[in-house]
Amino acid sequence: MTDRFPAFLRLTTLALALVASGQVLAQGLRSAPQVTPSPATASGVARTADFIVALVNSEPLTNSEVRLRVQRLEQQFAQQGRTLGPRAEVVRQVVDQLIIEKVQLQHATELGIRVNDDDVNQAEQSVAAQNGLSVEEFRRRLNAEGAIDTNRLRAELRQQITLQRLREREVEARVKVSEADIDDHIRGQQGGGDLAALELNLGHVLLAVPEGATAARVAELQAKAQKVADRARAGEDFAALAREFSEAPERNNGGQFGLRPASRLPDLFVNATRSLPNGGIAGPLRSAAGFHVLKVIEKRQAGLPDMVVTQTRARHILLVPSAQLTQAQAQAKLAGWRQQIVSGQARFEDLAREHSQDGSAATGGDLGWAAPGQFVPEFEQVMNALRPGEVSQPLVSRFGVHLIRVDERRQNTLSQRDQREVVRNVVREKKVDEAFDLWLQDLRARAYVELREAPQL
Repeated sequence: MTDRFPAFLRLTTLALALVASGQVLAQGLRSAPQVTPSPATASGVARTADFIVALVNSEPLTNSEVRLRVQRLEQQFAQQGRTLGPRAEVVRQVVDQLIIEKVQLQHATELGIRVNDDDVNQAEQSVAAQNGLSVEEFRRRLNAEGAIDTNRLRAELRQQITLQRLREREVEARVKVSEADIDDHIRGQQGGGDLAALELNLGHVLLAVPEGATAARVAELQAKAQKVADRARAGEDFAALAREFSEAPERNNGGQFGLRPASRLPDLFVNATRSLPNGGIAGPLRSAAGFHVLKVIEKRQAGLPDMVVTQTRARHILLVPSAQLTQAQAQAKLAGWRQQIVSGQARFEDLAREHSQDGSAATGGDLGWAAPGQFVPEFEQVMNALRPGEVSQPLVSRFGVHLIRVDERRQNTLSQRDQREVVRNVVREKKVDEAFDLWLQDLRARAYVELREAPQL
């Protein structure tokens, strides 16, 4: 249940959130039917017919699209008690945003990225669930409020999913975070630029080069060191290699230095291993002493502050709607089981084992200890609102219909390893954003954009 989909605002601002200014996933509407523009009258009366504001790789961007986007932004800001900036600047930014959205959607089409109706159904179901409604109730509420009609909402959801898949394929899949990136981020957070906080336990094999050794002897030792490195990379026991080949004092300890600050290790060793993960092999490296082969046994960033998170242990029963079981029927079944559980006529665990269509069924629906962000937002929001021992009402998520019970909560201090994973995610998100901005600039630069007439709102 760790799949991700962009979160939406509550119902009162949902339609506006879909087109929020500055959001990379904000959606432009598809082009409206075009009307040949007529000249403005001599009196300067604004024309009511639609017209082309710009051509984006031959696809028109119309005045009606710009006007609708600006109106939505104004409504959103008004609901939040804020005001937009100067109108001319807002219009310019909206035009730029709609252009880059069209360029992305065109590129997605060229790459063959498609979003089927099932994907859109799932997304609409997710939005409705986050507002505590069924899809039918959600549509009725939207129509009653006049915020956005169902067809337009589904079109915008389809575009949003398309843009997200494009971003994942073209940018996110290519971003890598190294151990050195994590170390650099931690040092930056600590305000230090040295390696004092990094601790390493390295395995070490030294093939010493005698003083005055001939070139032939040096080449022989280098070849021997290369064979040791190759065997280590192939998975041979490094400790055994150290005991067989190393001439360093720590050979009897399997070549291990033991965990120590990086500042107490030679710069040659630190620079060669700081970007390697645990188990990584470096070398052969040449120093005045000879040739070295290194293995990262353990590395950690000392000085990381304790990170405490609230973890929840919950169970769930999942029913997946199908041709034989509608969503409404699944909700009714779960509501009936909830009543049995609350009244003591049935045990949650037993019902989960018998009926749940999830891998957790075998353990009575047990989802284990979960940290914040582990589940999809619509599930986590309901789970977080429950007290230990409390059973939720049936919940619709993108995976189906759930019944949730929270068993326990605890405050847990993350291990150094888990903290580094948290930092890894932070660094990756930053690198993805930076890479996405550069990718967008390049995509926009390669597009043909012809600005026609200034929008009239």
